[in-house]
Amino acid sequence: MKDKVILVEMLYEKAEQYTKTTFELYRLKTIDKVTDVFASVASRFAIVAVLALFFVLLTVGMALYIGEILGKNYYGFFTLALFYGVLALVLVKKRKPWLDDKLNNYLINEIFKEKKNASN
Repeated sequence: MKDKVILVEMLYEKAEQYTKTTFELYRLKTIDKVTDVFASVASRFAIVAVLALFFVLLTVGMALYIGEILGKNYYGFFTLALFYGVLALVLVKKRKPWLDDKLNNYLINEIFKEKKNASN
């Protein structure tokens, strides 16, 4: 009877240790995935920020050039503002299929990248 009690205690200790180890493993995997996704998003954000600065400077140059052609500098800024306003309307109308779906798919692919690689 004493052997059974010892076996049950050992079984209980092993189950407790397994549960703690499994929890720690899932915690570490979650941290790994979160940091991977954050690093990927942060690097893309940095690229987008540099590209935005490039396009802002390009737009100012284009506005000044168009203004010179039209005779007054502010005409060039008004022309480009109208262009960007129309572009914004198109993006608002097409946001779901062009931007939201692509961003969702990107994040899902980043989160489940390990499972996809493991199955191949």
